Amino acid sequence: MLSPTVAPLIPSFASTLAKHEVKLVRGETKVLQLNLGKLCNITCTHCHVNAGPGRKEIITRETVDQVLDWFDQHRPGTIDLTGGAPEMAPDFRHLVKRVREIAPETRILDRCNLVILNEPGFEWVGEFLRDQRVEIVASMPCYSAENVNAQRGDGVFDRSIAGLQELNGLGFGKGDPSYPLNLVYNPGGAWLPPEQSGLQADYKRELKQHFDITFDQLYALTNLPVSRFASFLRREESYDTYMELLANAFNLGTVEGLMCRDTLSVSWKGEVYDCDFNQMLQLQLKDDAGAKLDLWDVDPTKMAGRPIALGNHCYGCTAGAGSSCGGTLV
Repeated sequence: MLSPTVAPLIPSFASTLAKHEVKLVRGETKVLQLNLGKLCNITCTHCHVNAGPGRKEIITRETVDQVLDWFDQHRPGTIDLTGGAPEMAPDFRHLVKRVREIAPETRILDRCNLVILNEPGFEWVGEFLRDQRVEIVASMPCYSAENVNAQRGDGVFDRSIAGLQELNGLGFGKGDPSYPLNLVYNPGGAWLPPEQSGLQADYKRELKQHFDITFDQLYALTNLPVSRFASFLRREESYDTYMELLANAFNLGTVEGLMCRDTLSVSWKGEVYDCDFNQMLQLQLKDDAGAKLDLWDVDPTKMAGRPIALGNHCYGCTAGAGSSCGGTLV
């Protein structure tokens, strides 16, 4: 079986950068992205984390407190909480509250799947996020029930709509900068996202017209050939053609804005990576002696200039208009 980082007929990502005389290195660290575990209440075909209800990997209180100690010392401006369903981590509320106490103006993002809002036992989520002024980045791969349910499971569309209506009722997505609600689009298959601003206009029109839902921004993200989505591509016998699509759509103008340049990605165990995708491929950051690094080993002020671990999956972030955790790049 081919590695997710290797496909025939295309040059390596590293050689493509070299051809353009570009070196991809880290800049100033601005974002701490923390994966709280692989436990999730739904199973999505495009998930690069391979998350689901049966996963046991989850952050411990000890690791949460180690992360908080590091955060207290270094205080990056943004902490980005992801999973799985991050809210399912037992210490999610403890973590968010402590970040707010340590540095009240920190931008806290919660990558929410929306259906967690009406999952039994998690009815607290919406009001907690409002009370802690957490920015919501919510997965909503389409405004069509058929497409959403095909990608995320039966009944997920209706539950997502109910979640969005609840969030609107709590004040999210109404234009108040204290309560942002941003949606995430992922393609339903092996193709690139459409142009982001036009798609955002379609989302705003359809959600308002049919469900009286409003939101702030739409982020269009490319599916990367990692974990479950890589397996999906192989089952469909489209892995190689998708890799060729990504490589042929390489856009040099996206490199400057790649998230790996200013983000530290941290696993539920505290391991450090350049990005969430490298985390899933176990491309862990190392020190000068080759030892693998955990977060508490890292001084972010000394990370600038370090080379970024590369693989052919990186074509996914540089294809077309580019892709990052904040949407398109150019």
